Amino acid sequence: MLHKNRVKNRTHMTSFRVIIISFFCLILVGTLLLMLPISSRQRCVTSFPDAMFTAVSATCVTGLVVKDTATYWSLFGQVVILMLIQIGGMGVITVGLAIIRASGRKIGLWQRSTMQESISAPQVGGIVKLTGFILKTSLIIEMIGAALLAPVFCNDLGIAKGLWYSLFHSISAFCNAGFDLFGIKEPFSSLTFYHSNIYLNIIIMLLIITGGIGFLVWGDIGTHKHRIRRFSLQSKVVLMTSAVLIVLPALYFFFFEYDHGTIHDRTI
Repeated sequence: MLHKNRVKNRTHMTSFRVIIISFFCLILVGTLLLMLPISSRQRCVTSFPDAMFTAVSATCVTGLVVKDTATYWSLFGQVVILMLIQIGGMGVITVGLAIIRASGRKIGLWQRSTMQESISAPQVGGIVKLTGFILKTSLIIEMIGAALLAPVFCNDLGIAKGLWYSLFHSISAFCNAGFDLFGIKEPFSSLTFYHSNIYLNIIIMLLIITGGIGFLVWGDIGTHKHRIRRFSLQSKVVLMTSAVLIVLPALYFFFFEYDHGTIHDRTI
């Protein structure tokens, strides 16, 4: 019994280390790429602290920036940031297992255990299927979000730039990253110039909520549909907490924060 516990603890620590090292390597690669002259509009070398801060923020989807994403980083730099957001949002281990699976290699018990630790899944069984579900669902929702945002951005920015902005902001919103490209209007302005566009705000909000509730909740919704009683305790807590945290602050802001605005302004 003691021997089994030692083996289990050693495996757990190994999986934990792999997750940490994977994130560290992704951040390091992202930092080095962002330091390249091609990553900045001025074609200058970005300092290590600024590049690393941006890489960490993108990978860990925190949304904090020291350089305005639109005006400082070139298209190459923005692509690097978007890839860090995408991989960090879906999970480094998830993407890694997807690559292994696509290459035709067999996914062993150790890889499955690491994936379980990475996304806090309740069990190892079905983890490969869950990985495929995460990837497919994420990409489908992000593409739908980009398609819905495209009419607004293409009308304002032109087709090529509008499509890029649609894709970037769809992925950023879905991964809850907080990065935006609207510093072209005013540095660090985010979506403030679209505060009256109800359509765009609804799409962005739905992407944030859909990505924020988590992959395991999607699994419950996909399996049990509207039969909420069959959802796991975690899914019920996530859905209830999310609803409370959205509705109550919204009501507070509506009645107390914008008492001098119109009903239209206070609603959106």
